[in-house]
Amino acid sequence: MLPSQLPAFGPGQLFAFGFGYVATELARILRADGVTAAGTVRSAASAEPLLAQGWNAALWPGDNIVPPNGAAWLISVPPDEAGCPVFRAFEAHAASASWIGYLSTTGVYGDLGGGWAFEETPLNPQSREAINRARAEEQWLSLGAHVFRLPGIYGPGRSQLDRVREPNARRIVKPGQVFSRAHVSDIASALHLALRRRSSEHIFNICDDEPAPADEVLVHAAGLLSIAPPPAVTFEDANLSPAAQRFYAECKRVSNAKAKAALYAEAAGLKLGLRASRPTAKACWIAFRPRALRRPDRRSQERSRPCARYPAVATACDRRP
Repeated sequence: MLPSQLPAFGPGQLFAFGFGYVATELARILRADGVTAAGTVRSAASAEPLLAQGWNAALWPGDNIVPPNGAAWLISVPPDEAGCPVFRAFEAHAASASWIGYLSTTGVYGDLGGGWAFEETPLNPQSREAINRARAEEQWLSLGAHVFRLPGIYGPGRSQLDRVREPNARRIVKPGQVFSRAHVSDIASALHLALRRRSSEHIFNICDDEPAPADEVLVHAAGLLSIAPPPAVTFEDANLSPAAQRFYAECKRVSNAKAKAALYAEAAGLKLGLRASRPTAKACWIAFRPRALRRPDRRSQERSRPCARYPAVATACDRRP
């Protein structure tokens, strides 16, 4: 039975509007710090695994939600044409939050023809979803929130290792097309550091070091599993849905240099890395590896130019063995 109003836990609490994949991973990390977690879900079925973990969850829209005073807010509820529904419903309570983080998308940059996207890159959202995200970003930034722009998210149960084993798996081949990705534990670790460090910066790209073609990652995943890769299908012959076609219509390489400089470069132990997805360690490999941040690959540093834009990254890397 879901409560109609969440209990107040006092200081040291995460309140997730949209207690999903990323928020759950962050809640696990924060539990080790003695931080409790609560949030909203859209169905009782979604609440069950959270309640089983000892977290609190309430239905929203539906229940009368009052976020606990002093809690850190994390918002991942999808926006609509008017922006973020959480902003409209809870703007009046925002002053009670100790910190606000909004999960957005790198789709707000639009198509860069394979070029690099930095946080300072002018926004050019092209899909309806990205336009809505950009509008929601503007709303939350007006209140001093931190915005985290995410590409495609992978991790346990949601990796190419899972996709490659699906009965009807196929590889969409579009020459020159690359995608950036982010592992769920890296996103959660970045959010954890952002909560602790309270950076004066308010917008971060969170992603792996190097983009890669989707079909190459699938081939690598199949190799790790010692199975044949899915059959290749050209983009033109794939008969993709309109949403998938919009996804493939954009090509960009997303830089994580600013996040490393602001969140990682001076962190304890100089844990700099968001995960590399270079040919010898594709993104899907991470399912077999311990969840630990790794030193960024120097070649990817050069490609994303962190040394020029964010010297702290280069300085910290030089100190590493």
